[in-house]
Amino acid sequence: MRVLTRLASCAVVLVLVAGCGSAAATPNLGIPTASPSAVATTGPAATQSPVASATPIPIGKFVTTGTMTSERRSDTATLLADGRVLLVGGQDSNGATLASAEIYDPNTGKFTATGSMKTPRWGHTATLLKDGRVLIAGGDNEGNVPLDSSEIFDPSSGSFSPGGKMPTGRVNHTATLLSDGSVLITGGANANGDGLDSADLFDPSSNSFTPTGKMTTGRWGQTATLLKDGRVLIAGGNSTEELASAEIYDPGTGVFTATGAMTNARWGQTATLLPNGQVLMAGGQDADGTPLQTAELFDPASGTFGATDSMTASRLGPTATMLQNGLVLLVGGVDSNGNGIASAELFDPSDGTFTATGSLNNPRGYQTATLLANGQVLIAGGADGDTVYDAAELYQP
Repeated sequence: MRVLTRLASCAVVLVLVAGCGSAAATPNLGIPTASPSAVATTGPAATQSPVASATPIPIGKFVTTGTMTSERRSDTATLLADGRVLLVGGQDSNGATLASAEIYDPNTGKFTATGSMKTPRWGHTATLLKDGRVLIAGGDNEGNVPLDSSEIFDPSSGSFSPGGKMPTGRVNHTATLLSDGSVLITGGANANGDGLDSADLFDPSSNSFTPTGKMTTGRWGQTATLLKDGRVLIAGGNSTEELASAEIYDPGTGVFTATGAMTNARWGQTATLLPNGQVLMAGGQDADGTPLQTAELFDPASGTFGATDSMTASRLGPTATMLQNGLVLLVGGVDSNGNGIASAELFDPSDGTFTATGSLNNPRGYQTATLLANGQVLIAGGADGDTVYDAAELYQP
């Protein structure tokens, strides 16, 4: 219980899972994963020569939008098939775990409450299924006992129904929609705060989870990225310390295989699939508990990582969003004191550089970021120190 209790106490201070941003108290990291939520180089990952950008990097701006129905950190945000955004669970400023959910409508700029989950949870994952429903899996509900339950949100009724049970309870895990419509669940922390090496597959047709191959290393707070060839890159995270290792899951065999290690051990980083098939890993926290300014690229062709340009600021728990113009927007995060960061920047894959862009109206870390159909990015919730936000804003490229 020692490590997970430490995670939960940090979560009350600054949870996505928001954390304390220090070596003494390790922050949590939920995958908004994920969908949930969940990066030119030098070194072995540099397989293409940098090409100068055809046009100058545009300087975007952040504008406020509607207020959420609840303060939220450690929640998830999922873009629905109709263009609306579903926000689920998390924690409020009192550290209470939420069962509530709400929907943001880009046409009106307003948040509206929808049905509530059966179980309050934070540190869970949310995955848009091919039929338009959303799988909510795992997390924690204040008892410091990771949940093995799941729920399914149906946008047509605005309600949640029970989903299958996972073989193992897990929090701060990852969930990845595979090409066949199943969902890969990897890692996460158990009740002792240890990183799990187990993985499950969710079958939407049977509403059930079944075990698949074991990972090469137990880890929580890692990233999971669906590669262009259908495999999944699992990188970094934490077990008893920050990890530099990475591995790849092959859906064809159900086997995890070690691949090249990152140039930095890190967790709380972002992972973004680039148009050229490489993956940008940016920020996070190193083994000394220090937020990182460095970034690196994974090259699936060689299975190696190589350093690229550094960000304009060190960031633990920022968000990263691939924009419609091919640039990656990195927003917020927390500094070494656990305070939210207001700055944002753009990564240009054509020349491997980061450039500052407009600043947030509210400094925040561990917020959610969702690319809307109109090309704008919804930034919602998150925290700055002890302040948890119900405020949201839009990034306009």
